[in-house]
Amino acid sequence: MLTEAGIFVGGGGEGYGLPQEMLLKYGNRHGLIAGATGTGKTVTLQILAEGFSAAGVPVFLSDVKSDLAGLAVSGSTSAKLHDAFMKRCATIGYDLQYQAFPVAFWDLFGEQGHPIRTTVTEMGPLLLSRLMGLTDAQEGVLNIAFRLADEEGLPLLDLKDLQAMLVWIGEHADEFSLRYGNVAQSSVGAIQRQLLVLENQGGTRLFGEPALDLADMMRTAPDGRGQINILAADKLMASPRLYATFLLWLLSELFEELPEVGDPDKPKFVFFFDEAHLLFDDAPKALIDKVEQVARLIRSKGVGVYFITQNPADVPDDILGQLGNRIQHALRAFTAKDQKDLARAAQNYRPNPSFDTETAIKEVGTGEAVTSFLQNKGVPGVVERTLVRPPASQLGPITPEERRAVIASTGLGMKYDTVVDRDSAFERLQVRATKAAEEAARAEEEEERLKEEERRDREARRYEGRSSGRSSSRSRSSRSDSIAVAFGKSLARQLGTKSGQAIVRGILGSLFKSR
Repeated sequence: MLTEAGIFVGGGGEGYGLPQEMLLKYGNRHGLIAGATGTGKTVTLQILAEGFSAAGVPVFLSDVKSDLAGLAVSGSTSAKLHDAFMKRCATIGYDLQYQAFPVAFWDLFGEQGHPIRTTVTEMGPLLLSRLMGLTDAQEGVLNIAFRLADEEGLPLLDLKDLQAMLVWIGEHADEFSLRYGNVAQSSVGAIQRQLLVLENQGGTRLFGEPALDLADMMRTAPDGRGQINILAADKLMASPRLYATFLLWLLSELFEELPEVGDPDKPKFVFFFDEAHLLFDDAPKALIDKVEQVARLIRSKGVGVYFITQNPADVPDDILGQLGNRIQHALRAFTAKDQKDLARAAQNYRPNPSFDTETAIKEVGTGEAVTSFLQNKGVPGVVERTLVRPPASQLGPITPEERRAVIASTGLGMKYDTVVDRDSAFERLQVRATKAAEEAARAEEEEERLKEEERRDREARRYEGRSSGRSSSRSRSSRSDSIAVAFGKSLARQLGTKSGQAIVRGILGSLFKSR
């Protein structure tokens, strides 16, 4: 599996090229795994995860089809494909030793792994706007909400905090419009509706505390192997934008939190971004520019990012040009567009005089690929036809009992399984609203008392036949004070009712952590 310097990926036989390995010192130069459905991308991802783990490098990957959980269980000689695996190993000259790997399961919904959460503040307005598909005007209002939360000392931890902020902003729209520009009630309402949609999709589970500590993903086992973090994404994929935005947030957190390390002998962490096309579909240019910036700079922090997608054309050229390690499974060319994409994919490789790259990409079978890895001094290797090695761990899903045993063994449950709801924007605004409502009630009582005194004085004047110069200025002043605090009663009603508390549970924000 692993040489002194790299990860063995596959080898040759008759009609194939030289044995192929990924040099660990270039593992942070990013990579691409591409190919049509059913051509072997998942197995390739699995063997790379095994290789990095064996080298002591923690890994993160998402399990979109529930078939990567087998990394936690050893392969078996009784498995259906054992004989085929042994035959391939004999062909490529590889000694396969079945073994399990240290795995931690995570799940946004807390069903198939430890809950994984972040706070609204850590997400920030950019990713939240992307997730909810907000217009520029609506994104502007969301940015105002984050700015005011910072200025007023109102932590945005979960979605009810953000909802409370939006209610408060709506109550003071005229005042804030003078300071920050137009704050339209319609924009506030649109954001609230989108947050409700996210709640219905289950996105509310993402926000809250305890938030994810990256150190819990960057652990190594007692034997020195890196922990493989597997996100259960089969249910999450029902909300593709939520899936892509969550992974982008996690990538941005790595960029934000990790220190510079230069060019390490091996990566500090490897991040596999499966179904990468979901990240770039309909993404605004500003967001793509941010992704390109992170991809360019994060390698100096020892992080390798590997995009997995069906077609290299799914990845923008500026990002594709940074992916030094490439594994291309078969592409099918059924249409004119497919043929153009195939030709373009072939042009991404350093030619091999022994065969035509475009033809090879069409002809390689399942479990085969054309590969190119960075060599000494970071030079792209000549493209080779490669038989990908079999995995050492189990191929395919595991039983619920096996999953529960792995989850219990990590020791992370005590930290993440129980939600903590501490004092934050919702509670603090509720206190303000209650206080304002009480002041409004006292002002009304005072106004009623003054009215009653004035009525009695008028009756006394009529009875005594005298006029009075009594001023009603005090009453007018009282009414003015009452108007000034009346917003509190409305805000208190909205925050205090079940409908007000449940209007919003939504998702996601800025590529870089808000400070």
